[in-house]
Amino acid sequence: MPPILAIVGRPNVGKSTLFNRLTRSKRALVDDRPGITRDRIHGTITQEGLQMTLVDTGGFEDLGQDPLQKGVRTQVETAISEADRIIFMVDGREGVLPGDEEMARLLRRTHKQVFLAANKIDGPEKEHLANDFYQLGYETVYPLSAAHGYGIKGLLHELVKGLSPSEDIPENANEIRVAVLGKPNVGKSSLINRILKSDRLVVSDLPGTTRDTVDSTFSYGGRKYLLIDTAGIRRKSRVREKIDKFSMIKAIKSLDRCHVAVLLLDGAEGVSDQDARICGYAFEKGRGLVLGINKWDLIKGSKEKKDHLERSIERQLKFIAFAPRIHLSALTGERVMKLFSRIDTVYDQFSVRISTALVNRAIQEVIEKHPPPRIGRGRLKFFYATQTRTKPPTFTVFVNRPDMLHFSYERFLSNQLRLHLGLTQTTVKLLFKKR
Repeated sequence: MPPILAIVGRPNVGKSTLFNRLTRSKRALVDDRPGITRDRIHGTITQEGLQMTLVDTGGFEDLGQDPLQKGVRTQVETAISEADRIIFMVDGREGVLPGDEEMARLLRRTHKQVFLAANKIDGPEKEHLANDFYQLGYETVYPLSAAHGYGIKGLLHELVKGLSPSEDIPENANEIRVAVLGKPNVGKSSLINRILKSDRLVVSDLPGTTRDTVDSTFSYGGRKYLLIDTAGIRRKSRVREKIDKFSMIKAIKSLDRCHVAVLLLDGAEGVSDQDARICGYAFEKGRGLVLGINKWDLIKGSKEKKDHLERSIERQLKFIAFAPRIHLSALTGERVMKLFSRIDTVYDQFSVRISTALVNRAIQEVIEKHPPPRIGRGRLKFFYATQTRTKPPTFTVFVNRPDMLHFSYERFLSNQLRLHLGLTQTTVKLLFKKR
């Protein structure tokens, strides 16, 4: 494993800004308000030939100020226990505050190597502001600016001293990337915690607890998975704060890097327009789809509630009827691990490659039984088809007049091709080109 570096400190001292700069990404949400980061965010950095894992954490503060703070503190303490070295960030402009002293006491008990970084010091003329922090008991204070890059090279040079070289770890090509999406408070973080059998993510009854997208690796049944927890996706009319808007954008962008999207529904509420909208995002992106009906323990004993759920799925989600479903409970653990058999089936179909001969035979059989309708004087002719990509299976069909293809026949052809080729549980894309 590469060495692990954790960034810790009070809220709003610039931990996420430093994390984004070192990882050269925008993975951690940044805002002027304190308390934005709640879960642990992981990234990879390379310095002087060493590959390291960098961990961003939430602000460490008094338990009485935020109902979620107990969970955030647990995440910080876990990051500290797992880290090889720790960057302890303070606000150079504010001076030493009680929260800094409490953090210093906690870190002294760990007996780990700690690097005290005084942030928001933009140049040498302001380095004197760092002197106040020597009272925390550290031999060296590193003045720096996470926003502008001042002083960061010197800190990194000291950080890597004495660490063993590690080889670059290539991205696992066989890793199945799974994004868990849904409305706020449907149980996305609870589901991932149940799968991992740990409190990896902060969970609360308050909607909007998760803000960043958080990645967790997991192995099960001989396969490797990357589980991506996302913020709840609200209706646009209900998004008023800038940070919630950015959280939603990151959640939707997680579809660009996942293979399979698990769309989590609240079984007790049934399917809403917003659930259908979220499913539509995943469908348009061409991702593999699995419907997870959560909170099954609340409705499985009521025939009336189950019938209501079935009717709402049939009415609102007819366009993804091919997606497999599973009823589960993140709270009790009921059928949670069976979710992976659905994910595996969808992924295997999602990444399959089919020979051109089989594709052409399937299309020929469909056209012979149900030829395309005539439009005007012309007639649509099909010449041949071939699979041009996977993830999702994409087929290019060459015809004489692509403009004559009606969308209803295109949808019919797509559904029939899915049946003929055994792709019954994945999205299929058809592209029509003039020969």
